[in-house]
Amino acid sequence: MPPLIEAQQIVKRFGSLVANDHVDLTVAAGEVHALLGENGAGKSTLVKMLYGLLQPDEGRILWRGEKLVLNGPRDARRAGIGMVFQHFSLFEAMTVAENVALALDGEEPLPRIAARLAEVSRAYGLPLEPRREVWQLSVGERQRIEIVRCLMQDPQLLILDEPTSVLTPQEAEGLFATLGKIRAEGRAVLYISHKLEEVRRICEAATILRGGKVVARCDPRQESAASLARMMVGTEVGSVRHDAAEPTGPVRLSVSALSMPPAEAHGVALKDISLTLHRGEILGIAGVAGNGQDELFAALSGERLAPRAESVALDGTAVGREDINARRRRGAAFVPEERLGHAAAPRFSLSENALVSGHAANGFVRGGFVERGRMLGWVDAVTKAFDVRKGPRDPEARALSGGNLQKFVVGREILRKPAVLVVAQPTWGVDAGAAQLIRQALVDLAKEGAAVLVISQDLDELLEIADRIAVIFHGRLSQAMPVQGLTREALGLLMGGSGFPADDAAPGAAAREREPA
Repeated sequence: MPPLIEAQQIVKRFGSLVANDHVDLTVAAGEVHALLGENGAGKSTLVKMLYGLLQPDEGRILWRGEKLVLNGPRDARRAGIGMVFQHFSLFEAMTVAENVALALDGEEPLPRIAARLAEVSRAYGLPLEPRREVWQLSVGERQRIEIVRCLMQDPQLLILDEPTSVLTPQEAEGLFATLGKIRAEGRAVLYISHKLEEVRRICEAATILRGGKVVARCDPRQESAASLARMMVGTEVGSVRHDAAEPTGPVRLSVSALSMPPAEAHGVALKDISLTLHRGEILGIAGVAGNGQDELFAALSGERLAPRAESVALDGTAVGREDINARRRRGAAFVPEERLGHAAAPRFSLSENALVSGHAANGFVRGGFVERGRMLGWVDAVTKAFDVRKGPRDPEARALSGGNLQKFVVGREILRKPAVLVVAQPTWGVDAGAAQLIRQALVDLAKEGAAVLVISQDLDELLEIADRIAVIFHGRLSQAMPVQGLTREALGLLMGGSGFPADDAAPGAAAREREPA
């Protein structure tokens, strides 16, 4: 039997950049195959060609031994290829069944789609209620929609891009069980993930890219996470040097009984949140996406003002009614989750982005004049300290890969040496080497006396760098717990609502408490 799919000598160029350089990939039926590589290695480009979103400049794709030409995703689906992207493409005001119907080819009646959806979701252990509106669902349930609507197209190859990045450990276990059923049916899975222990557990083959080329093929079950990372990056990836300890320094950031309505209809209300963050401490905030992390970040940064000035304090000064620039002048720094669009303006150069975020505290403006030389020097310093890989000295933000832009936006705030740093998803979607660099920089900043608050869905990350961890669920925050003795399973239960008031655990409870129009 020929392989299910083969990519032979695939080349893809974007101008002078060779994103894929004569890449070969072979995936057999009934195989869970990992596609690994650091940011910018060419993984996304390759799978976009396998799904018909891009066309190769050279090489060919074979499906069961015969040449396959894909002029778009519809051709891929008809051939038997399905893909679940890292970022969901769902309409929140529509039902589960309606979202599934939009992705299916043909004119099947909605009641029949709903019935088939319920049947497929039960068969694969991915329970869904077809009539529920998406805004009422958890992130884990939303991912089930993406997978189920893909399975309803009867794919023989399922491409999954970072599928566990927004799941609790318990939800991830459920996904792994589903993949086992898919594999047992003779279907193949192409699995993209930066979580190498996860890859070692569920994948039986791996193809590793670096710089657009295939540098290794292996059985990840026979490798260590360290050896996989070394093949991806090309050098040894060290571990973060951090010894978690009880906080003893003075309080630098405090939040007291903070309650705020959501900013928009499907947002999350913050409910009586209190926390303290000490000098030299890293406090982690864990939680599944959509439980109030964005709202909490906006309240801490000053993008939304608190009802009371005393709700948020920096070094003992009430700042709840001060905006983000005033808080920056008091020594605070902020890195939001969305790097392109929130942390950086896509069409602004890196120096212009540094000006936008740092004009209040970095000395880029003197006597009413912008000092471009200082801005460029700042870009150079961040580039060197955080290994930001780019072409020109001062490119537009959108020209950088996701991982390199993440290193830039985190680095520009850390190099300010802030008294307080609030950072959301610091290593979202970055490779092992970049993740280690960013995490070590956060630890070193805390050692120098800063107070660091890290909002993250990556439990391994928080357990590695935090001193204490609290969990946010439907707008409420648990007590912060010392990291010693904490397990991923215990945190996962909290992330799923265990230990929180029963009314918060009800589906849609957070949204139902939104502010009246």
